[in-house]
Amino acid sequence: MNYSGGMTRLRISKLAIVLFCLATTLAASAQTAVSLKHYRLGNKTDVSATSRPGFALMGGGDDLDEAFRWLCTRSGGGDFLVLRATGDDEYNSYIKGLCPLNSVTTLILPDHAAAVDPFVEQAIRHASGLFIAGGDQANYINFWMGTPVDAALNDAIRRGVPIGGTSAGLAVLGEWAYTAQGDKLEDADLDSKLALANPFGPRIRLSHEFLRIPILKGVITDSHFAIRDRMGRSLVFLARVNEPERKTHPTSAPRIRSACVEERVAVLLEPDGKGTVIGHGSVYFLNAESYADVLQPGKPLTFRKINVQKVGPGHLFDFKTWQGEATRYTLSVDAGTVTSTQAGGGLY
Repeated sequence: MNYSGGMTRLRISKLAIVLFCLATTLAASAQTAVSLKHYRLGNKTDVSATSRPGFALMGGGDDLDEAFRWLCTRSGGGDFLVLRATGDDEYNSYIKGLCPLNSVTTLILPDHAAAVDPFVEQAIRHASGLFIAGGDQANYINFWMGTPVDAALNDAIRRGVPIGGTSAGLAVLGEWAYTAQGDKLEDADLDSKLALANPFGPRIRLSHEFLRIPILKGVITDSHFAIRDRMGRSLVFLARVNEPERKTHPTSAPRIRSACVEERVAVLLEPDGKGTVIGHGSVYFLNAESYADVLQPGKPLTFRKINVQKVGPGHLFDFKTWQGEATRYTLSVDAGTVTSTQAGGGLY
């Protein structure tokens, strides 16, 4: 029998499969190369540096030099990395001008393809300091969560690399995060009135453990706080995350608390829980004495006895004891309306 024709066809088929796989791989690589943007300022060669852990919780608006200097000092003069999903490399020159670093790099990761690029994981694992810029946290959750970016960031946290975030970057630092995944392009920011009217509205989406910072376990954050009147929506988030499955109330007190930061303000947080507020405004630390009375889809929130500690610049707050050098007052929500024990009824 003559097998030569069959064998020839088999070799051609195998070659075709190999070529197809190669073409597919090259196409994927090309797609990644197009989406990932990489900007580096400083020395082209990485250096070894000794980092010290710490967390800079920034509320958005104009950046605070003091917060970045604090992160830089803890980066040991090494290679500082900025992560974002949109924007450009404006942070490179800003940070390099403040700090004696070997280099500052910005990586723009606008999609899943960029987040799985091996170069990105390698860059995060080598960085001696990390910063997550503002923008839209939905991009971080949609494109980065569950990828090597996520894994490398959490590994860096475990290794003691300092990390900061502003605005959307702050939103993803806590154990829980408001994701903004329900927002449409034409939507304005989720405001308090809308959230209080229906705590389960389609725009109120919450995520758990994108990052795992031990001292921020049991914390959800918010930014641009007073200027955008976000107290009401943060009370909704607080009610929701303490009853994520909407079952019978646990016998223990609510576990999750809120740290809400105004614009041009930051908390410089040590791993042991000691935090210092800096900047030009306040941070509002919220904790509930009990669970919400009415927390149902389509019904306004009723949620009473939320304790507020308002901490100003230069004052301290301990995330472990949840006590600080603060102005204290209590908020309650009845059928979507928030009231305060402060003189004049102010929420802030």
